[in-house]
Formats: sequence, structure tokens, C-alpha cells
Amino acid sequence: MPFFQSAPTLGNQFRDDRVLRSYLARTLPNDAFRVVEPTLDELGELAGGSLYRMQLADRLNEPKLVQWDAWGHRIDQIEVSPLWREAAKLAAEHGIVATAYERKLGALSRVHQFSLVYLFDGSTDVYTCPLAMTDGAAKTLLSHKNQRLIDRAIPHLTSRDPAQMWTSGQWMTERTGGSDVGISETVARQTPEGFRLYGTKWFTSATTSQMALTLARPEGNPEGGRGLALFYLERWATEGTNNGIFVNRLKDKLGTRKVPTAELTLDGTLAEPVAGLDGGIRNITPMLTVTRTWNAVCAVGAMRRSIALARDYARRRVQFGASLSDKPLHLETLAGLQAEYEAAFHLVFRGVALFGMEEANELSPSEAELLRVMTPIIKLMTGKQAVEIATEVAEAFGGAGYVEDTGIPRIVRDTQVLPIWEGTTNVLSLDVLRALGRPSTAEGPLGAIEAEIARAAKGVSDSRLVEALGVARGALAHAKAWAAEAFAKDRMLLEAGARRLSMTLGRSLALALLCEHAQWALDHEKDTRPRAAALRFVRHGVDRIGEIDLGDAALARDELV
Repeated sequence: MPFFQSAPTLGNQFRDDRVLRSYLARTLPNDAFRVVEPTLDELGELAGGSLYRMQLADRLNEPKLVQWDAWGHRIDQIEVSPLWREAAKLAAEHGIVATAYERKLGALSRVHQFSLVYLFDGSTDVYTCPLAMTDGAAKTLLSHKNQRLIDRAIPHLTSRDPAQMWTSGQWMTERTGGSDVGISETVARQTPEGFRLYGTKWFTSATTSQMALTLARPEGNPEGGRGLALFYLERWATEGTNNGIFVNRLKDKLGTRKVPTAELTLDGTLAEPVAGLDGGIRNITPMLTVTRTWNAVCAVGAMRRSIALARDYARRRVQFGASLSDKPLHLETLAGLQAEYEAAFHLVFRGVALFGMEEANELSPSEAELLRVMTPIIKLMTGKQAVEIATEVAEAFGGAGYVEDTGIPRIVRDTQVLPIWEGTTNVLSLDVLRALGRPSTAEGPLGAIEAEIARAAKGVSDSRLVEALGVARGALAHAKAWAAEAFAKDRMLLEAGARRLSMTLGRSLALALLCEHAQWALDHEKDTRPRAAALRFVRHGVDRIGEIDLGDAALARDELV
């Protein structure tokens, strides 16, 4: 009988997820856990069952742009894949966005919501992209208290009815550049009907959404970011006609190929200011906080999905007379991935918890400082981790990991966008520097990180975990000293080391939070696995600063000349 390899399978992705279940057991009161468990269990069954099978079957389907109808009318309709149509329905019914705004668990509502996101993402081919921007749009409109737009859009953005739920686009990037939105060229002209927008948007994801938030410069405003305003627009005019939005083409991307990313021309698009006629970049801040958190949660979800597939395959794949799950080196490799994932999970969900506390007005001043600096840190750190883990998992599958219809190459490609979307690693590292302000001071974000590590360490008594916390504290102390010295001596050195500084802060925090949970798991679940992950994470290295000096920075500059 010929031998055939067996495909990996997935079970209920909630029941099988030790890390998520243990975290929720620690974080949620018992009555709250009983409330959310059925919804998570149902979504976990879908994510590892019928939705996952549909994802594999839908592999070759991609969005299609239909620019003209049979009679020569310009229609610019985008047809999405069957998986995406099903994902839209399920997202509404399961309240993937709505849960955060229903606030049934108060400050813990974001923990509930992002647990759903974490389970949902892996089997929907990045349908979380439009959902993230929908959540970001809802948060932005509510933050700016524009009641007319709130009344118009929020009931749709937060609906559980698939027929009523809208998604939102986030149309910021233009041909002039990505992160430097201050040089946007789109113009807003006042007309008797209201403002009309004229310009080109070079990258617009979720172009099938019913509405979008975008930046434009009202005529007469100064150049630069301060002259931009944030506008609300709808894809179609009230009578169902095109609102001056023309789809030039869909982007041919490395990954996220189910996401209908397009180049758009705005030609008289009717739009409404969200919050005045300037300060647009400042006014998108609530949106970026939300979407960067989604990015981090989806990165952790991608890590979890990759490892789950690799672990199942290891039990099935026989090499040299034994399954891969019996090979010490293979197990060592997977355990290393698991350690990175567990640390990332606890870092991200601490950020999620703080976000929920902020919305419930329960943050202390120190926690507010912590959330400000954590938001870019969790995004930049987990984006890199997701790419590394997905790449390693592809290798763990051997040749099968390089074959498209196994589904593994899609995961590798789709994770590549996670360090890019919502700010690249370098852009976010500079944002961390801005958040730190004067790193020579004892207060502020660095003090908040120190206080958070101290908080996490309070209940830790296991001797090896105490040693691990010492590593976290030592890395943070080095980061603080280095940042203060670089700030005082030379800003070029500070900027050159911003990425390593940010990674060190993130890994210090992640280790402390993992140690906190590991102690809880030892005490309440008699589970030693989180402790093993924490000790392995220490061996991977926490302090990433190294010896960066002005000579390194100058050499890097000279190499580009």
C-alpha cells in the first residue's frame, strides 16, 4: 500500500487553546467567564471546523473588479470571495465589532471582543482588516462627538444584523507617501451641497465598505499635516449612485490577496468634516489606537494558528521510523515558537485590558502612560514575531510547507503585512520615542513600564520565575540608562537605536507578564508549561540594545551614500 502524508487538522480552536482559556480564567470573574464561554466555544468550533474547511476550498478565489456593466455604464463594483461573504455574515452575528460597544462586561468588554477577534482571524483570510477599520471608525466618531455622524453611522457599524452592518474603509495613503500623510494632495472644496473631495488614494483597503474616513486639505489651508482635515464619506450617494469614487485598479499584492485593496480617484466625492477643518492627523489618533491593537491581536492569532497546525502535523508525519513529535530537535524548535507566542499573547492582552479600562474611565495616570507607549510596542513587536513564527512553521512542514494548496504559504504571505500595516517597525519605534518624551526623567512612560513590571512581579514566588523577572528588570534598567545617555549626548544615536530600544521594552514587559501568569497557572492549575515558556523566552534574549554607538550610526549612514 503506498504511503501518503496526512494533512493537519484543527479541532475546536477555543477548547484546544490552553493559553487563551487559562488567561480568561485568571482575568474574568467566574460569572463573566460563564457568560462569554458559549460564544467563544461556538466561534472556536467554526474556526477549526466548517469555516477552516471553507477557507481551504476558497483558496483560489480573489476579489474581482467589474468597472463597466453590459450597457457601458461605469459601475466599479468589486466582487469578493465566498469566504469573505460568509465572514461578513458571521462577523455581524457574533458581534466581532459590536461586543466592544455593547459594554456588557464593562471594562472587560475589550477582552471579550478581542478574544473573539483572535479566534475569528485565522480562518477568514484577513476579513479582520475591514473589521479593524470599522472598529476604528466607530471609536473615532464617538471620540469626536459629531452627533449627526454618530446617529448616521454608529448603529450600522456596531450592528449584529448582517443586513444592517456596515464596514468602514480607512483611506489615508496617497502617491506622495505612506506614513508621511502630511504631504497628502487630496483637496476638499466647499460647494453648495457640502465639501467635495478631489484626489487619488494610492492604497485603500476594504474598498467594498459602505463608508470611509479619509484625509483631505480644505482649499486655502496651509501645507503640512496641520492643514489636513478628517472627512467622513459614504461609498454611494443617497439615491444609490456613485459618490464620485472611481476604482482605477486592484493592487496585485504579495499577500492579503482576499482583501480588495484598490487605487481610487475621488472626483467630487461628497464628504463631511468629522472634527473641524484642520488637525486631521491628530484627529485620526483614536482610529490608530484601535487598528494597531487589532494588528497585534491578529498577529498573536496567526502565531497560534501556525503552531497549532505544526503541532498536529508533527504527530502525523513519520520520518526515519518515528513521528516528528518524538524527535527531540523538532520538539525543541516548536517549544521555542510556543515561548515567543505565549509571551506575545500576554503582552498584547494586557494592552487590550488597559484599552478597555480606558474606555471605562478606570485607568490611573500611570496606566494611561503605559497604554500610550504599549500601543506602538505591541504592534511592532508582534508583527515581527508573527513573520518569524510563520516562516519557521513553513519549514517545519518541509516540502509540504512550500506547496500552495496546503494553506501554509498563505499564512506566510499574510503575516508579512503585519509589520507594515498601521505603521512600519521603524515608524512605530520613532512613535515610541515620542511617547517617552525625555527618557532621562524617572516619571512618564518608562516609569510606568517599571511600575507595570513591579505590579506583575508582586505575586511571583517561584524561584526560577523570580530569576526571570530579574532579567526583565535588568533589561529595562539598561534600556532606561541607555536612552537617558543617548538623549543627553546625541539624538542621532537615540534614533538609530529606537528599534532595539522598543524591542527591549516590549520583551521586558512580555517576560514580566508571562511570569505573572505562569505563577498563577502553577498556583491554580498546577500547570508548569507557562513557566517553561517563560524560562525559554529568557534564553531567547530580552535585552536587544547591545552596544550601539555613534560610530555605528555614522557607518550606517555612510553605507547609503
